[in-house]
Amino acid sequence: TLNLNMKKFLKGNLVFILILVIGWLGYQWYKAPKYSEGEVAPDFTSITPTGEEMSLSDFKGQYVLLDFWGSWCGPCRVESPNLVKLYTKYKDAEFKNADGFTIFSVGMETNKSRWQAAIQQDNLYWKNHVSEVKRLKSDVALQYKVREIPTKYLISPSGNIIGVNMGFEEMDKLLSKEVK
Repeated sequence: TLNLNMKKFLKGNLVFILILVIGWLGYQWYKAPKYSEGEVAPDFTSITPTGEEMSLSDFKGQYVLLDFWGSWCGPCRVESPNLVKLYTKYKDAEFKNADGFTIFSVGMETNKSRWQAAIQQDNLYWKNHVSEVKRLKSDVALQYKVREIPTKYLISPSGNIIGVNMGFEEMDKLLSKEVK
């Protein structure tokens, strides 16, 4: 009976573990960004805080950190000082094969005034901010399959994705190698 009970226990737990693993893998697939390293970053156009249109293609020839974030997102706001440091370090740098570096911030928002206030509060002083104020249902969020923020794409001057959700140290190392 001990052997039979042990078999039942193992069989029941293996099924449970298998269900957990399948669920975890499904969740990882669901939240994974649509595009990966080496692919061309699709162009898009969205609206700035002043109501003007801005496109990713406006920055062709530069390194671009495409940053999907939200004023309501705690982890996004915690990353703000790192974004500011990276931008400050490379905004005026001269690169071997690029016209510069910029950050293009895409706000996943439902409240325009909170979004604008967060830009000011976090000192996100680059001018490249857009939002359709539709949170994760915006056209660009759907195009890039953004289901979790922060999500970041580092894009080469030719428009290819060179990193997805890279850490700041990794981005810094990559960019520092490209400075003249």
